[in-house]
Order: sequence, then structure tokens, then C-alpha cells
Amino acid sequence: MTTENELPSHASPVIAPQPRPSAQYLSGWSDLENTSQPPTPGIPNNLISPAYTPPLTPSLPGTPSGLHHSKHEPKSIPVDTSLDDPGTTKQPRLVQKLPKVECLVRARIPTTSGAEMFLHLYQNDSDNKEHLAIVFGNNIRSRSLDEEKPGETEMDRMIRGAYVGRLRPGRTSSRRDDEEDLRRKVLRPDIKTRKRSGSALKNVETIPEDTAVPPSQPLTPTHTDPPTPTHPQDEQNSENTPLTSSNPRPITPPSNPASMPPPIPPAHETLKPPLVRIHSECYTGETAWSARCDCGEQLDEAARLMSTSSATNPNPSHTGGVIVYLRQEGRGIGLASKLKAYNLQDLGNDTVEANLLLRHPADARTYGLATAILQDLGLGTDSDESKSEGERGIRLLTNNPDKVRAVEGPGREVRVVERVAMVPLAWRGMKGVHGEELTRYLETKIGRMGHMIHEA
Repeated sequence: MTTENELPSHASPVIAPQPRPSAQYLSGWSDLENTSQPPTPGIPNNLISPAYTPPLTPSLPGTPSGLHHSKHEPKSIPVDTSLDDPGTTKQPRLVQKLPKVECLVRARIPTTSGAEMFLHLYQNDSDNKEHLAIVFGNNIRSRSLDEEKPGETEMDRMIRGAYVGRLRPGRTSSRRDDEEDLRRKVLRPDIKTRKRSGSALKNVETIPEDTAVPPSQPLTPTHTDPPTPTHPQDEQNSENTPLTSSNPRPITPPSNPASMPPPIPPAHETLKPPLVRIHSECYTGETAWSARCDCGEQLDEAARLMSTSSATNPNPSHTGGVIVYLRQEGRGIGLASKLKAYNLQDLGNDTVEANLLLRHPADARTYGLATAILQDLGLGTDSDESKSEGERGIRLLTNNPDKVRAVEGPGREVRVVERVAMVPLAWRGMKGVHGEELTRYLETKIGRMGHMIHEA
């Protein structure tokens, strides 16, 4: 066995775990989750990676990192910002007008946990940065991506991700998945299709996602009707006949695609609004293993919460999830200023004081882009008419009360119906980021920026 002294000079050190924060407001966290969680098993001392390395993204039950997480979502808190009193409630800085956003490309990303997500890349008219939307589930689609582009071919549409179903070798249409349609309609003729008005793909017929036929089953019906003599004229007209078990021919593609209608849930199931996390870029916390913040852990945990239900539950009770990834490093001050702020923190200043000493606001972020992206993904109030009451609005993963109102937009284009707390894993007795710098960082968030971690 390799000992620490035999490790190469570039190997990560073995860092002893730090004691849990002992501040008064850190006690009594067992009520934050719906079920109790057994203690985290010990980690071997000979691991090369630091003890605070965040888990893989996203982790699921059955994977090593999933052993350190609860299978249940944290408790959510209903919110309604329309009831806030402007005279007594702190009002966040809102953009005057939402920027225009356009999704340039979408691609399916299989993850290390086995779950899949769709990565959307956005451009906008307010900055020159490329922002992202990480979408879990098949029910959430971009309107701007699905719009027809002048002169584009079916292959062009598939290359930029404006397709329904799943890509596979030999596919020629972006508007229908012939193999999946044939599999479903031949083997499950009892399933009725659904069309939804107001959808950008309103002419595309879809069926409940939970009725999908496993790929291992053959494309042969279990029984066949006796052959019926056909007239030559009947054969000519059969090109426009709907696809059935006795006529497995493809349907003519619709001319106007748009957002994919969601599957029909079972009658006993109550849908919930989708989970949403507005995440600002943090190179140090997500890539450089920084324990000065818990940004990397929050990104991992948001992805886990959104992917776990859709991957492990055949009939998830929510309609997917979205992580909007905004390129506003260091609370909007940029990486260079953020690193300078780190040096000021080492000189004894907290995160707010460090920003102010650098002549930056304590928090320079804005959320207009996030609102516009959510609206493009069909999660705005302008899409409520096509949804059931339980699907409307979003459940926002955040501890920041200002973000709740800011994400809703200047005209309340998005409605936040629940706030879901993101309590550090280490504070819940799990394996997570911890350390002296992180403790001070979180204390500043609570004491000086009003974050509601201790009120979750």
C-alpha cells in the first residue's frame, strides 16, 4: 500500500476533517428533512483527495456518492411575494426590462450517475457571455430552439437539438421518432395520444412517458387480424392513414414544431411545479476544490435532487427541473476581483467588506437573464393556461430571500410558489464541504446578507 510519504509531489494532501460549526443557530437541524438519515460511514485515511471534495454530480442512490445523501427532498416553504409590503420588505434590485434570449443548441448529456440531462446554451442581447440551462426530464423545452429557422433542413434541426424523442443512427426527421412511435403504437394500441393547445409542438402527437415500451421488446404485435383484401385505390390512399398496429407507416410530419407537451400523469398522481436552481458561476468552488464556499456542493445537490426522482421513480410527481447557470463569477465582480477579495479575507475582512474595499457592491448579480431563460423554457406565467394548477410556478432552491423576488422578474413573468432551502450537507450530519473559512462565509451570509439557512 502506498503511504503518504511515497506519494508524488503533486498529489493532494490528506486533510483531517474539521469539527462541525458550533454556533448556536447550527443546532437542531434534524427537522430540516422529512426523514432521519443514518450517520455517514467513515472514510479511509489513505485517500489522496482532500476530505472536503464534493460528491459527483449528480449522485443517485446506488452510487458511491449517493450513500451520503438523503433520498428525500428538503422541506419547502410556500411563498407569495405579491403579499409583501413594500414599506417593510426589502426590495431586491430588478432589471427594468427582460433581455432577449435565444437557445442556440441543445444536447443530451449522460452523467456519471447514469441519469441524463439536456444542456442548453443561450445567447442574449445584454452581454456577450454564453449562459446555460441544465434541464432534467423530457417535459421542458425551449421555445426559441424549436422555432423554424429559414432554409434549415431536418438534419440542421437535429444537429442543433431541435428534435423530439431520441436521436439514433439513420433518423431523418426532427419532428417525430419513427422507431419509438412504431414501438409504442404497435405494442400499446390502447394508449391514446395527447395534443395540447398553446404548445410549439401542438401538431405532434405524444403519449404518456410512463407507457414507453422497453427497447428489448420486438416490434411484432401479439395478435394480428386476418388480412383484408385491398383495392389499388385503397393502397394509394393508405399513405395518409394514421399509424396503427395493422398499418405501421409513418405519419406525415407536422409543419410547425414547438414545445413538447408533457406526458399525462396517472389519475392518482399530483403534479408539483418543477425544481429550479439559479446558480452563478464559481470557478474556485466548482473546479478548484475551494472550501471557502459551498457553491460546488450546492450545484451537485441541485442536480441530485432534480435527477434522482426522474431516474428512480417511473412516475415522478414533479415536472422536471432546471439549473440556470449564469456566468457572473464572484457575485458579479469577476474572477480577478474575487481572488483579490480572498486576500482581503485572509487579512481579516468578511466577504461583504472585501467587496466594498474593492469598490464593488456586496452582491452585483442580476437575475433578468434567468427570468428570460425560464420563460423561454415554458416556466413563465404566460404558459400557465396550458398547465394544471399543480404544475404552475416553480419551486426555487435557494436560501437567499432577495433571489425569490428577483427571479420573478420586473413584471412577475415567473411565479415562485415555494422556496426549498439548501442547507450545507455537513450541517445535516452528512459528508460535505466544511472548514474554518466556510463557517465564516456562511455566518456572513446569515448575519449580513439575510440568507435564511437557519430558518429553513
